Amino acid sequence: MEKVDAIIIGFGKGGKTLAVDLAKRNWKVAMIERSDKMYGGTCINIGCIPTKTLVHQANETQCLTHGDKAAEKRHYTQAIDRKNVLTAMLRNKNYHNLADNPNITVHDGEASFISGNAVSVKLANGDSLELTSEHIFINTGARSIIPAIDGVTDSKRVYTSTTIMQLEELPKRLAVIGGGYIGLEFASMYAGFGSQVTVLDNHADFIPKEDRDVAATVKAVLEKKGVEFRMNAKTEAIRDVDGAVKLTCHDTESGYSFEIETDAVLLATGRRPETAALNLGAAGIETDSRGAIVVDSHLKTTNPHVWAVGDVKGGPQFTYISLDDYRIIRDDLFGDHRRNTEDRAPFAWSVFIDPPLSRIGLGEDDAKKQGIDVGVVRLPAASVPRAHTLEQTDGLLKAVIDKKTGKILGATLFCVDSSEVINVVAMAMKTGQPYTFLRDFIFTHPSMSEALNDLMSQPMA
Repeated sequence: MEKVDAIIIGFGKGGKTLAVDLAKRNWKVAMIERSDKMYGGTCINIGCIPTKTLVHQANETQCLTHGDKAAEKRHYTQAIDRKNVLTAMLRNKNYHNLADNPNITVHDGEASFISGNAVSVKLANGDSLELTSEHIFINTGARSIIPAIDGVTDSKRVYTSTTIMQLEELPKRLAVIGGGYIGLEFASMYAGFGSQVTVLDNHADFIPKEDRDVAATVKAVLEKKGVEFRMNAKTEAIRDVDGAVKLTCHDTESGYSFEIETDAVLLATGRRPETAALNLGAAGIETDSRGAIVVDSHLKTTNPHVWAVGDVKGGPQFTYISLDDYRIIRDDLFGDHRRNTEDRAPFAWSVFIDPPLSRIGLGEDDAKKQGIDVGVVRLPAASVPRAHTLEQTDGLLKAVIDKKTGKILGATLFCVDSSEVINVVAMAMKTGQPYTFLRDFIFTHPSMSEALNDLMSQPMA
């Protein structure tokens, strides 16, 4: 059994950043990754980078193809090729950032615990290895949930968010099972490429976590782009028939059944922590009811030698949260132990539909449920000069303000460049600024950021 200073299981954002940091401190680090297609983690291989690359290409489709279906298919194939080149380059760069470091050894294989401070690695070449350390970090991420639908595993035309990005031919028709944020991002993307998209959502309300005015605006914009929504739709069976795929669905509100024929099906029914092969019980590591590793506010598991980083511990599944997990662990190991998971709120997130939907803090409905006396300000995206220069005037900007303190409780920006502008709101909230700070701030012109001047100047409802 080989002893090292640290074992990191999974080559994701938090784990790879931690590996380099520890190596700089002359720790001997063993990085274990079971797939040579996942060096660098979910983000650069099957998440943020490839999807946002395709979103960008999809947004250019109409400008480049002018609605020509043959041209749309060619553009889609070219977009997949560009995505593959980019991810391969980043994957290679990430691998060498670690493998070329004399203090880091990258092991291609699958790890499982054999005790509280030791793991066995089944190497890709068929050999095995045993490692022990007083510092073990689990960074194995999450995987797509495959719902219990009759025929789902038999169909050759069913994809997850990972596998559909390897599809080299644009599907003429695409059914998306799941109306959450991942489903909407892919629905918007493929509609942009020219697919006829139908979203089957088993909820009665569209994106129920959002305020109803925001949800209605998002739905209307996507429908204008050709996306069809079937609410209260539970998919019960999937069958491949004559070069297509047929879905049998049940309307949970009315009780009637209906069928949809399509060329491809995307399962966007959520992701769960990837822990099945880890043999966590041998290390005394507990998981919750959703399969996520239980951690304290410093990311320690129920085993004092083991920490969990990123999606595997549950909670928000964002690359930047995984990066902040690294910062918390760094402080726990070498700092004054002040950083923890409870001090990083509020943080923003974005869904890269067209235009992107970005959010931070409380929505109007949530704030009112908490009994806060709130003021709400709204601004149509079409009121922003920069939106007109970009020819992207769809959307709505909204902020929720505590009338008593003047503090910003939250904001939802559904507009072009919202993924950038929301960071300005985040900094104002994090530093405790009142809404008047953004109302009176001097922004460049023309920019989408200056929309915050007008938004915060609106009469409060």
